[in-house]
Amino acid sequence: MVSSLKAQVQTKVEFDFTGEKKRIGILGGTFNPPHLGHLLIAEQVANVLDLDMVMFMPNAMPPHIDPKVALDPRHRASMVQAAIAGNSRFALELLEVQRGGKSYTFNTMLQLKLEHPNYEYYFIIGADEVNYLTKWYRIDDLLKLVHFVGVNRPGQVVRTNYPVNFVTVTDIGISSTDIRQRLQRGQSIRYLVPDMVAAYIFENGLYLK
Repeated sequence: MVSSLKAQVQTKVEFDFTGEKKRIGILGGTFNPPHLGHLLIAEQVANVLDLDMVMFMPNAMPPHIDPKVALDPRHRASMVQAAIAGNSRFALELLEVQRGGKSYTFNTMLQLKLEHPNYEYYFIIGADEVNYLTKWYRIDDLLKLVHFVGVNRPGQVVRTNYPVNFVTVTDIGISSTDIRQRLQRGQSIRYLVPDMVAAYIFENGLYLK
């Protein structure tokens, strides 16, 4: 699986910061599919917090209690790569896809922190996930590895005792669920996803059944 993925998706860009401390955003998710809302969140958070780059990190298998049906990680990683093409401040992080299995953020960030001790990580989550932090795996230990950044989501009222830096982003009301449903109904997804993502979806016949 990993060798096949590497053959079809370019490996992440390696940034040589020569030991300097850098501010790195992490935007994790299923990206099923990635859409313009994801890009907008990453761009606006990066600007507000003066991040050096934002790593888009598709998961292999979401660790949710309820099973979540998602495409093969190879397709989702390829779509993310297509979505972020052309933005020098965006990059693809394949760690969870390559590792496979359930993706626990603590395990991922511990490995990334060991590999890049000079990086200061800002983990970006929606308001719905902020309210769910009490149930995250090893949340207290995770807080020692990252700064959490919460962004607004429609209809979500945030209540948390955890240290979260909130950034207000433009709400354009796009969801991966709605995009999948539109594709199944044969409706247009133009202006909801980047053109290269739409091209990948149709070339590979994704979400059409």
